[in-house]
Amino acid sequence: MTPRLDAIGVTTGDLTASLAFYRRLGLDIPADADSAPHVEVTLPGGQRLLWDTEDIVRSFDPGWPGSKGGERLGLAFRCTGPAEVDAVYADLTGAGYRGHLAPWDAVWGQRYAMVLDPDGCAVSLFADAS
Repeated sequence: MTPRLDAIGVTTGDLTASLAFYRRLGLDIPADADSAPHVEVTLPGGQRLLWDTEDIVRSFDPGWPGSKGGERLGLAFRCTGPAEVDAVYADLTGAGYRGHLAPWDAVWGQRYAMVLDPDGCAVSLFADAS
């Protein structure tokens, strides 16, 4: 038997802020999820994205040291083209989210940008350059 990746988890210090950020990226997260300590959404293709508050993680792992900064997991959102990378980056940074790397044409053939979610996790935006 081979395990299969089923879900990606995000631990957040501010669930409402985190969900608002990911809604802005187009994820269909119910409005009533903001008051839940654990949230799950099924993504196209069947995988799930999960959110837990830091308090929930500490409830089952009392020794959890918390986030110490630096990247541990990266999420990447494919855009339809280079113009959408620029537009989504502008929308997010215009809404007050911190840009990490402004859009650029990467040497690997993509238009690429990075924005930080409310917990400081880098979220990549990308599209094929042509």
